[in-house]
Amino acid sequence: MKNQIIILAGGKGTRMKSDRPKVLTKIKDTAIVNHLLKNVVSVCEKPVIVVGYKGEEVIKETGNKYRYVWQKKQLGTGHALMRVKEEMKNGKAENIIVVPGDHPFLSAKTINHLIKSHIRRNAVISAAVIKVDSFEGLNSGFYDCGRIIRNQNQEIEGIIELKDADEKQRQIKEVNVSYYCFKADWLWGNIDKLKNNNKAKEYYLTDMVKIAVKQGEKVNSMVIRNSLEGLGVNTPEQLRTAKSSLRS
Repeated sequence: MKNQIIILAGGKGTRMKSDRPKVLTKIKDTAIVNHLLKNVVSVCEKPVIVVGYKGEEVIKETGNKYRYVWQKKQLGTGHALMRVKEEMKNGKAENIIVVPGDHPFLSAKTINHLIKSHIRRNAVISAAVIKVDSFEGLNSGFYDCGRIIRNQNQEIEGIIELKDADEKQRQIKEVNVSYYCFKADWLWGNIDKLKNNNKAKEYYLTDMVKIAVKQGEKVNSMVIRNSLEGLGVNTPEQLRTAKSSLRS
């Protein structure tokens, strides 16, 4: 298996104002994570699903037919990959694709484009990004996304989460939608270098970009043209948008 997909599905989803795992929120009688899985399995038949909060319910909902890794403590996206490391580091996958479990519209086509872009650019990290004109209307959900920081040569030098961004950085309209492709050997060799020195005291997967840049490695980005594919469901408002956007 050249490409292994990891789905991050361990979060509670406090902003949804529900005691259910966020990925089990229903859109047209189907859990968000199952909308995602329907597209993911055409790229990777046996994705790894990271579960945490009420993980037994997630496993039951997804049919107990995938590979599951437990993240008992919610210490961030980077921590989730640390939990996966021992199971995956000796695997045969060349590329590791990481996606959030609360993004129901991500297509197999976009995943494949990300992988192809990653291989073509010979990068250690490739991140999918979306560029918006404003954070109003249908794009309001992207305001909470991390901002892409580029140098004077327009090369990515970092991704900063909203809560750690200053006012100038918050005005950046190129955002990270948390779809990544990593060179597997590089990821497993560097994931433990992450630190939690941020406001949330979490291990951010986005900080892998800083590690790669410091090492002089290639960081690649791919623009998603259809912004709907970057839509996450984190709030009741975003859920309403998702329900109205989902085609039968």
